[in-house]
Amino acid sequence: MSRRRLRQSVVCCGRPHWFEYWYNRIGFGGWFVDRTINDVFFSVVERDLDRVMLSKQAENWVPISSRELYRNVIGTARSLAGWGIGRGDRVAILSENRPEWAVADFASMLLGAADVPIYPTLTEEQTLVILRDAGARLAFVSTAEQLKKILAIKRRTAIEKVVVMDEVGNPEAIPMHGLMENRDTGRDPEMDERGKSVGPDDLATLVYTSGTTGIPKGVMLTHGNLVSNLFYAQQYFDLVPGQVGISFLPLSHVTARHLDYVLFHCGVTIAYCPAFTLMPQYLTEVRPTIFVGVPRVYEKLRDKVRHQASAGFKRKVYDWALRVGGAHRDEILAGKKPASLRWKLADALLYSKIRHAMGGRARVFVSGGAALGRDLAGWFADVGIRIHEGYGLTETSPVIAINCPKAHRLGTVGKVLANLECKIAADGEILVRGPSVFKGYWNKPEETGNALDGGWFKTGDIGHLDDDGFLTITDRKKDLQKTSGGKFITPQPIEMKLASNSMVAYAAVFADGRKFASAVLAPEFAALEEWARAQAMSFGSRQQLVSHPNVQALYEGIVAEVNKSLAQYETIKNFVLVPDEFSIADGQLTASMKMRRRAVEQRYRAQIEALYSTAGRTEHTHVANGARVETASLGQAGRKI
Repeated sequence: MSRRRLRQSVVCCGRPHWFEYWYNRIGFGGWFVDRTINDVFFSVVERDLDRVMLSKQAENWVPISSRELYRNVIGTARSLAGWGIGRGDRVAILSENRPEWAVADFASMLLGAADVPIYPTLTEEQTLVILRDAGARLAFVSTAEQLKKILAIKRRTAIEKVVVMDEVGNPEAIPMHGLMENRDTGRDPEMDERGKSVGPDDLATLVYTSGTTGIPKGVMLTHGNLVSNLFYAQQYFDLVPGQVGISFLPLSHVTARHLDYVLFHCGVTIAYCPAFTLMPQYLTEVRPTIFVGVPRVYEKLRDKVRHQASAGFKRKVYDWALRVGGAHRDEILAGKKPASLRWKLADALLYSKIRHAMGGRARVFVSGGAALGRDLAGWFADVGIRIHEGYGLTETSPVIAINCPKAHRLGTVGKVLANLECKIAADGEILVRGPSVFKGYWNKPEETGNALDGGWFKTGDIGHLDDDGFLTITDRKKDLQKTSGGKFITPQPIEMKLASNSMVAYAAVFADGRKFASAVLAPEFAALEEWARAQAMSFGSRQQLVSHPNVQALYEGIVAEVNKSLAQYETIKNFVLVPDEFSIADGQLTASMKMRRRAVEQRYRAQIEALYSTAGRTEHTHVANGARVETASLGQAGRKI
């Protein structure tokens, strides 16, 4: 057995104790460890699988083999090299998830260039900011729509050529399929050697992240950063050839990118889903064996189940099955299948149907990109699904800690990866150090200096490590809010409690420098509109809907219920119910669907400030996009907020 084959068999089949012992002592860069993403690509080629990727073409899923992937990557890389693209250059990728995304990624890295993924949902101006800052010389785009966006700003950037993935027939762009198919599937020693000359310290990618601030920063991740992280993150899960995963989280986000590298390295077939709206269909067609999503995806699934079982006999079955599942939660969290007849009946009536909606074959469920929340994780455990929550940032390539089948604790984000050091600063901030921590921010030395201190990366998150080594995140450091009365409020737990109600899509809490806490609530409109129709309410617009007294009363009740679990100084005294759906395009959500509280505050500043104009009165006012609705006094039962 070759050294490469030995390494593959060791890493992809779990984590024997002897492997971890020697891996930790030989260290990253040992003889059996891939050093770069190019090495990961070559391992995919050497494994010679018939199904590396699946691409939906018309009504059929078409497999792409290792040989075809190699041909496509090498053909594209040779064309890029012919245009002068090489080590140190930046190449932009503006595309939804599809096989060509991976081809552009591997081809760029093979030449020593760094790729710059850009969210296809960004506007022309937002895209321009990234292209100019990165100094990208070439751009891959997916569709005619994305091509139009790039061509509109091209003259204001350093872009020399544009390659388009779809057949659009535009003379200003080069068809990508012509690049991929201009050679056979045989090996190219010259390009192989060029790829192997790239080292672990070479820049692999610039991932622009604005987090919740809205200011884009190019995170510099090296090949060594990415590979060290995928090796340690994957060893906790039994991923082997023959399994299938769906790539639907945006590949412009580091979580999705990391997942794809892990699946490539372990030989798991990747099926690409270009739009979230296609997920229900693709799940039933592909039937993945591993499911990785952000919390919002899991929330949507839970809300759909709740909605479908909201009345009549279905509601009785649902409530009964949840009670049965709750009694067996500890067994599920321990990775055991309950043997009781009641649980098996509940599984047949409810739990199995939920798994079927996710394809029916998934045995590993992972959540990342944002806080999952104990309530949401507990609900899924009660329906027989153990979600392994992880934690990380773009700057850490990304995984810092993760729950796994052998070490899982509800309410935590798992244990810190073995190749990372983690400590808690005096103010509670989580600090990490290790090979997956980024080089710095592109063209931003001051921000880099603020983020790194003696090799320790300041995550900006507040948390703690328990005696068993499990990490818990409690809030963002910058999110701590101090009321004018001197009380500190951590908004995230309150927001998660509010959003756990199926009628609430997002909640933003505000208290900093103010007399009390208030909130902006964005309804889950599908559920709210159906509820309103069941109440025989008439409304012509969402503005009219959220301003209706019955709707105001409904959300007063939701807030009042959450307030019961809060300390007095934390309770929500007033709220804004808005007629809008938060979105990535509007800048109120990040790509991983985390809410940008600052953007929400900026958009609804006038309405939020109006909430405090009634402070001190016995009556209070809810403001729905500027329309004030007077409510009953605070002392009246069922109306107290």
